[in-house]
Amino acid sequence: MIKASRETVIKTTVVIFDMDGVITNTMPDHFEAWRTVLGERGIKVTHLDIYRREGQRGITSVSEIFADYKQPFNLKDANAILLRKEELFKKNTRKRFIVGTRSLLKSLKRMGFTLAIVTGTARHELHQILPDNIYNLFTVVVTGDDVKNGKPSPEPYLLALKKLSISAEQGVVIENAPFGITAAKAAKLRCLAIATSLSKEYLRDADEVFTSIKDLRENITFIYTK
Repeated sequence: MIKASRETVIKTTVVIFDMDGVITNTMPDHFEAWRTVLGERGIKVTHLDIYRREGQRGITSVSEIFADYKQPFNLKDANAILLRKEELFKKNTRKRFIVGTRSLLKSLKRMGFTLAIVTGTARHELHQILPDNIYNLFTVVVTGDDVKNGKPSPEPYLLALKKLSISAEQGVVIENAPFGITAAKAAKLRCLAIATSLSKEYLRDADEVFTSIKDLRENITFIYTK
């Protein structure tokens, strides 16, 4: 088990991770890409515009942001924006990791937990960002390419449960964004949140909220159980 300083014990078989803001520190790169491409269309987005939509399908984000800023929307234009955003992200993203996550992943794997990842990121971007020694730790990977409805829909997490052949009671999710928390809870999964991108007030729907991976490890005991 991973020992904790307080009696919060989680008995589980599978630990499911979001990626951006939980494993990789790529949200700043996503924001810069969005800020640039939307700025070219006369929309000056804030961090909150982007960070609170983390995990959502890109086309939905564009539609909502255009509505928020009272800009005309059409699908052809939105797809061009997404393509441009993807190009900027690929060009400028850096391989940075959330402190402590790689160690946590390796510890859980050694103890026999099955690991999964559920992300709104496209599969080809996932391979670009995650090195093989991290990617290969995951038994199941669900990306934005695999679902019709992204977070906050429960579809990504329900698909992960199906691929893992487990019930929701056998898994726990680690998230960092409101839409991810909503998706996990709608799939009946227990959800732990870390405040890497947004403050705790935005994460209050999670079962427990931590300031960092270090804080989580100090206060949660994972016990493998079937």
